[in-house]
Amino acid sequence: MINRSTLDWLQQGADPSVRYRVLRELLDRADDDPEVVSALAEVPGSGWAQSILALQLPDGQWTSPGTESSALYRPKYIASNWRLLVLSDLGLTRSTPGVAKGAELLLEREGGPTGGIGGSSSEVCFTGNCVRMFRRFGYGEDPRIRSALDWLVRTQKADGGWHCDPEAATGTLDCWEALAAFATIPSGERSPAVQRSIERGAEFYLEHRLDREGDVPYAPWLRTHYPLHYYYDVLVGLDVLTRLGYGRDARLGPALEWLVSRQNADGTWNLDALHPDLPAEDPYQIEPPYYPFALEYPGRPSRWITLTALTVLRRCGRV
Repeated sequence: MINRSTLDWLQQGADPSVRYRVLRELLDRADDDPEVVSALAEVPGSGWAQSILALQLPDGQWTSPGTESSALYRPKYIASNWRLLVLSDLGLTRSTPGVAKGAELLLEREGGPTGGIGGSSSEVCFTGNCVRMFRRFGYGEDPRIRSALDWLVRTQKADGGWHCDPEAATGTLDCWEALAAFATIPSGERSPAVQRSIERGAEFYLEHRLDREGDVPYAPWLRTHYPLHYYYDVLVGLDVLTRLGYGRDARLGPALEWLVSRQNADGTWNLDALHPDLPAEDPYQIEPPYYPFALEYPGRPSRWITLTALTVLRRCGRV
C-alpha cells in the first residue's frame, strides 16, 4: 500500500495537475469523477500552468517574437516548443485558448510535408516529443500528426532502438521519445505497424536493462529530473515502458531496485537535477544561450517525481 502520509502530502497544497494525476493514476478515479473534473478544471487558471500561460505573447509565442521556425525552439528551454511540452504534461488540451494558439502556430511552421514534424531535416527526439504533445492536446487525427507517427515507425533502427543521427546504425537509450509518443495511443487503437514498433522498441530497452549502454555508466541517467525535454534517465525509461504495459517484465528488476533505493525515509523522492546542468563536454553540444526551467527545486522532495515513481511501482505491482 502507498504510505497514507505520502498520499496526503501529494494532494494537500499541491498544484492541481498533481492532484489530477493522483486521482487518476494512483486512486483509479474515472474521468467523470467530480474530484477529477474539478482538479482538471483548475489547472489552466492556477499554479504551474497559469504561470506558464501568463508569459505567452499575444501572437501565441513565448519569448521574443519571430516568424522563423527557430523562434519557436530557441532559446532552450523557455521558447514555445518547451513551454508547450510542459503544458501537455500538466494535462492541458487545446480547449485552453493559449494552448490552441501556441500549438497551432507550432504546427503551422513545423508541420513538414515529408512526415516528420519539421520536414526532412527532423529528428526523432523533436518529432516524438511533438507527436506525444499534440496527441495529448487533442490533435491525434490531424494528418500532420498521423504522418509524423508513421515517420517514427519508419525511422526505427534494425536493433529496435532509435537515434537522432539518421546515419547511426544502432539505437540509443537516449532516444526514448518515439516510444513515449506511442504510449499516448490506447492499445486498442494502435495499428499493427505501431504495435510491432512498440514491441521491438520495448525489447531494445529491456535488453539494455534501461541503463546499460557503453562501457562506463552514464551518471545523468542515474538521477531524477524534470522537465524531461529530450533528456533521458532511468525513471523516464520506467515510466514509458510501464505505460506500454511492460511493468511485470522481470528485466525491469535492476531499474526498479535503483528507483526504490532513491526513496527518502518519509516516502518521497527528490528532484535530483535540472537540465542542462551538464559539463562543457556535454555530448548534446548545447549552444548558448539556454535557460533551465523548473517547477520545483532540485535537491528537495518533489511531488512530480514522487507521483511518477509511485505510479511506476504501482504498475509493476510493487505498491
